[in-house]
Amino acid sequence: MAFIEFKNIGKKYAGAEKKSVDDFNLEINEKEFIAFVGPSGCGKSTTLRMIAGFEEITEGELYIDGKKVNEVAPRDRGIAMVFQNYALYPHMTVEKNIGYGLKNMKMPADQIKKKVDWAIDILGLQEYRNRKPKNLSGGQRQRVALGRAIVKNQKVFLMDEPLSNLDAKLRVSMRTEISKLHRELGATTIYVTHDQVEAMTMADRIVIMKDGVIQQVGKPMELYDHPVNKFVAGFIGSPQMNFFDVTVTGNNITFADGSTFALSESVVKKLAGKEGDMILGIRGEDLKMDAANLELYKESRQKAIITDTEVMGNENNLYFQFGGCQAVARVSKYEISQVGDEIEFVFIPSKMHFFDKDTEMNYICLLYTSPSPRD
Repeated sequence: MAFIEFKNIGKKYAGAEKKSVDDFNLEINEKEFIAFVGPSGCGKSTTLRMIAGFEEITEGELYIDGKKVNEVAPRDRGIAMVFQNYALYPHMTVEKNIGYGLKNMKMPADQIKKKVDWAIDILGLQEYRNRKPKNLSGGQRQRVALGRAIVKNQKVFLMDEPLSNLDAKLRVSMRTEISKLHRELGATTIYVTHDQVEAMTMADRIVIMKDGVIQQVGKPMELYDHPVNKFVAGFIGSPQMNFFDVTVTGNNITFADGSTFALSESVVKKLAGKEGDMILGIRGEDLKMDAANLELYKESRQKAIITDTEVMGNENNLYFQFGGCQAVARVSKYEISQVGDEIEFVFIPSKMHFFDKDTEMNYICLLYTSPSPRD
């Protein structure tokens, strides 16, 4: 039985033409780490607030631990929440900020001290316990906000973009801390973010939303390798998947700029007779330039001129015009090309996705069985 269950949940604000969240159905298991991800305005924070009880559920039913909670007050839902805004009391020390909620719950002073000491220890805040928020860094303030949530010992943690105010370095370290904290506490965690990197690196499963509707739910690599539509394919992964307008006729594929090559029999078989105008999607790392792949997939060999480069340290992104649009190849740091260089590259057949031009749904879920050692 699911620990948290959404049944046809919907939210429509008074005077709004469209629902902010529409027909949301999801089951979350106990102790799972779930990320809600999507662009601004997609409904992820609204959904989180409905779980917390801060927003009224317009339609549908929400269950937590088998109990319907639509009409249950926020304080009675067994939930702790961490917000984007730390909302710390400026006149209180770290110790008092963490323990304030427990004091309001009329918990005995000795128990409060025990829980606060535990939170301070687990979050590495020992040397800051007597400091006030103005004397803390952004990362330290975020840890205090986490401490205030975990001392309540709730079964569900809700986190609404808690790292968005931090710089890049702190975000990486706090991602690690939150993941570690989740494992140690064993609480069910729902984490809202617009950052797909956070979702990919932290979550057991990801819920991708667009315009209030769930697009796909799955483990990080399931979404990366098997996107159900163009939106998911483009949202997950950096750099974004390459998309080309193409026409498929039999085993031939023609691009908008007239480039063409023959599709492999495995791809033709998986297309199951589908022809006509489509959108071809392929990730940058699946445009190969090494000698082994150029020979193995010579039927799809193409040429282009490098227009821009991004040297990332561990890898390079090479940009070029092909198929009527800008494309990017993601290559190793040892594959060095300069602007103006001519390159040859091939499409890895097993990594090609084909999307319907109207619905943008993925025609096929391709199996990744390219011959080793090329991929």
